Amino acid sequence: MGIERLFTPFGVYFLSINFIAFLFYGADKYKAIHHAWRIPERVLLLTAMMGGAFGSLFAMYFFHHKTKKLKFRLSIPLFCLLWGYVLFFSIS
Repeated sequence: MGIERLFTPFGVYFLSINFIAFLFYGADKYKAIHHAWRIPERVLLLTAMMGGAFGSLFAMYFFHHKTKKLKFRLSIPLFCLLWGYVLFFSIS
């Protein structure tokens, strides 16, 4: 597997959605601290389900955000497993 795989449409999508998911969690944590309007939980979970699971998982522990909510502690790792399966079989 070379770096050229990152520049396929799927690779660009996958990197982008994970980056967006990471930014969403960071923005939501910032808004939570400053008592501002929040990003809905369903948007955070949907972003993970659509491919941003790895960015979501990294952001959860990087920002210490949503780590106590069971819904996130179960679903985000599950989405990571599912997307890992997709990635494994799309590469091979």
